[in-house]
This record gives sequence, structure tokens and C-alpha cells, in this order.
Amino acid sequence: MPLIVNGARQVGKSYILQEFGRQEFGNFIIVNLETDKALVEKFEESITPIPIIQYLESAHSQRIIPGKTLIILDEIQACERALTSLKYFCEQVPEYHIVAAGSLLGVAINHKKYSFPVGKVDEVTLFPMDFEEFLWALDRKNFADSIREHYESNEPLDVHSMAIDFYNKYLIVGGMPAAVKEFIGTNSFVAVADIQNRILNEYIADMAKYAEPATSIKIRACYESIPAQLAKENHKFQYNIVQRGGSATIFGESIEWLKYAGVILKCQKTTQGTMPIKVHVDLSDFKLYMSDVGMLTMQSGVVAQAILSPLETDNTFIGAIAENYVAQAFAANLIPLFYWKNDNTAEVDFVIQKGIDVIPIEVKAGVRVRSKSMGIFMEKYKCPYGIRISKKNFGFENGIKSVPLYAVFCI
Repeated sequence: MPLIVNGARQVGKSYILQEFGRQEFGNFIIVNLETDKALVEKFEESITPIPIIQYLESAHSQRIIPGKTLIILDEIQACERALTSLKYFCEQVPEYHIVAAGSLLGVAINHKKYSFPVGKVDEVTLFPMDFEEFLWALDRKNFADSIREHYESNEPLDVHSMAIDFYNKYLIVGGMPAAVKEFIGTNSFVAVADIQNRILNEYIADMAKYAEPATSIKIRACYESIPAQLAKENHKFQYNIVQRGGSATIFGESIEWLKYAGVILKCQKTTQGTMPIKVHVDLSDFKLYMSDVGMLTMQSGVVAQAILSPLETDNTFIGAIAENYVAQAFAANLIPLFYWKNDNTAEVDFVIQKGIDVIPIEVKAGVRVRSKSMGIFMEKYKCPYGIRISKKNFGFENGIKSVPLYAVFCI
């Protein structure tokens, strides 16, 4: 079946597909459906595969050989007919290898009259690089492997402070490949911020391009409110922070747009700590995080030295950044995002399901880890154990597994 690679803009979809073409095929042809208007017109004429293949061969002066040539349709969300044609590639010419990348595919499919080839394509989602991949990029694969070993054994890591230092850098750089590459090349956080600003401008341009003018203003307002939402003591998303008198009726569609574009993560409140978590969701209560923690750090204006300082700080926003980092790591590992809150004041940052067990997870930005909420949750729902993520080393006591912030990718 044709493969569709989803993901936010600038997470590296085009790059990874071309690399795949180089490594696994004799040759590849890549076309961008946002810019190649002639090909878009060809799809308007016909969505049967053979005329499309003949056109691509003549336009690129190279043979397309089944099993030997990879066809890459980039920015497929810009051409509805190309998306529909994947159904016929699957049914009529399965011997041809075709992949498509779409940065706003979720937006496109939920907009107007897009006909999605259900059951005729495979889909994967590409996320920003998580902390483990960041270590790989810095040529520290052995370091990442050692973290995994200590996660399993709960034994303290000798180079704990060094690992925390890498984690702090990741909070600033984030996981957008261009930002990581810039950091490796220059070792400059200022240069990284320039790249992140460019990516932000591309997101804003997409909001204007793929949404109605009135909607795009609301989308941008919702996106830009996220640092302020997370700066509150209660991280629950509140519409009146976006705009006085704001409501789900006014901004609900904008939040869904951002979610489908892959630039935010939505964490739903669950009212019960029993399996399955999904059936106890309160749809009106949720938290929003940015899909990349580096983008959040840049947009919030937190200075690098506040994050890199070894001193424990009372800055509550550093806690919000740590929580966003955990949400991003879970999303990259396909762990659904839920949090729990009772009728009083107890709140657990994340709740995950492992088999038949429901595990509460607390996130602390530093080494001060006192929290009543985890105990309340564990007692009420008879959890086998809880996970506390903080700057403390690995360990396990009183039913709490201590996981350092740099080891979240292991969960």
C-alpha cells in the first residue's frame, strides 16, 4: 500500500523520505504539490496511475521501474486529487512504490471535501526528535543506552549531573531537526532561536494559507496563548486567556486545527483512575502543550541561563517547560495524554495505562518532590506503583519509581 507520512512542518518528512529513497531504492523522484502546478493540473485531468507515471517519467527524464524507483509526493495536502489517487495506486498498480508526505494533512482531511483513501494506505506520524534521538545526534548513543539500562535496574546513574546538563540543553534546543543541526554546528543557543523563529513564521504562514482569514486569527491567538496558559498555577486551558469572553464555541475549531496540524498536543482530563482511562474522559477539560519544547522555550522568552543554572529555582514556568517536555516524549512514544483531577484540589500531571494497570505520573522540575496528589490517587485506585519524574537520580522506594527527567523516553 502507499505510505503517508504525517507530521508538523519542519519535522524532517521530506528529508527522511529522500534518505529512504537513496538507501533502499535504485533511484527516486520527488515532486512538491504545493509548487508543481503542472502536476496538480495533471491530477485534475486523471487520477489513474499509469498516465501519472508516464507524466512523471517525461517531466523528470527518468524511468520509473516497479520495485526500483520510489515516487515521493511531497505536500500532498495541497492536491486533493493526488490524495484520492493513492487508492488507485494501491488497487491497480501495487508493484509501484509510492510515499506521500503531508504537513497539514489532518487539517486538509477535516476541511471541505477531501476524500481520504481509507483502508488503501499505511500511515505513520513523524514527531520532533525526542531526547534519546537528541543524544544520538550528539554522538552519545552509548550514553542513551546506559540511561535505558539504569531505568530498568533503578540503580543510580554515576554521570547523573552530566545527563541533567544534556537535558537542560534539550529544553532550549528542542527536537526540530534544523535546530538540533544548528546547535551541533555552532553550539550557539542564539543561532538555534533564529531557526526556531523561522519555523514559527512558517507555522503562522500556514495558518493564513490553510484557514479562512477570520479563523486564522483565532488559530494564531490560541497558539500564542499557550505559554500564558502554562504559566498559570492551574494548567487547564482557559478560553478567556485567549480573549476576554472567549468560549469553546469561538475557539474550539481553532484548537482542533492546531492539533491536526501537529503543532500542539492535547492532554485530556480523566475523572477516574481505572482501566480503560479513555472512557472516563471529560472532554471539556484539557491542557495544551506545544509539540516541541524548544519552540515553547523560545516563544515564552525564558533566558537560557535560567534553564542551564545548577541552582534550584522558584520559577514556576520552568516546571511548565518540564511538563511540556514529558508530554512531547509521551506523544513521540505514542502514549495517549491524560491527566487526573478530583473534585477537591488533588491533581496528577499524567496518567498512563500499562496493560491492565493505571500508573500515575508526577513531574517536578527540580529535586524538591513533595506531593500529596500522587498518594491520594494511588490509595484510591490501588495502583501497583507510581512514577515521579524529577532531577533526582534513579531509585525505587515506598511504591514510587524515581525517573530522572532525562530518562522519560524509557517509560
